[in-house]
Amino acid sequence: MDNIDLFPLFLSFRVALTATLIGIVCGLPLAYLLVRRQGRLSDFIDTLTNLPVVLPPTVLGYYLLVLLGRSSWIGRFLEEQFNIMIVFTTTGAVIAATVVSIPYMIKSSRAALAEINEDYINAARLLGRSELNIFATIMVPIAWRGIISGITMSFARALGDFGTTLMVAGSIPGKTLTMPIAIYDSLQAGNYDMANFLVLIMTTVAFAVLYIVNRLEKRIKKG
Repeated sequence: MDNIDLFPLFLSFRVALTATLIGIVCGLPLAYLLVRRQGRLSDFIDTLTNLPVVLPPTVLGYYLLVLLGRSSWIGRFLEEQFNIMIVFTTTGAVIAATVVSIPYMIKSSRAALAEINEDYINAARLLGRSELNIFATIMVPIAWRGIISGITMSFARALGDFGTTLMVAGSIPGKTLTMPIAIYDSLQAGNYDMANFLVLIMTTVAFAVLYIVNRLEKRIKKG
């Protein structure tokens, strides 16, 4: 156990937590808009937000490199104006984790919000409640199990990302080396103590997440 470096463990949890928080802030309002707005534009946005689920991680990583790399106009602008670099940094790891995990937050929250009885919402409107007030005080409390389910799945996906994070953030020890990449590197280096330790943590987290999601789904079905 003396040769176990805990940096990948702490970095992975920090990256996953940050990505999950971003997913809540951005994904929950987007899920609400997809429920309330129907049409071609919402279908297009829905398809776009689900692309990370079906695209290979390397393709996602390629798109992020093209979009945010130092040769892109966004990457040059951030570096020249604010001295911010995305690629091969922790920020890049957070962005990669956010992109791969936010679809789970949106999909689960959207399903939960869509099942709310419209009578509750219409009654609140008749009482003069604003849409923001209805969302915060009626829809979110009713749909909380589906939202929590989305948060847990999003966190687990962010924690376990390998391909997209590797392409965008690399595997720099002490800087961008997350748990999944550290497991791969440890096996390549023959450090099986480190690999076993990280695999055990990843397996425990995955089991806990699936258990929580299953319990929440059963409660949702019971009402």
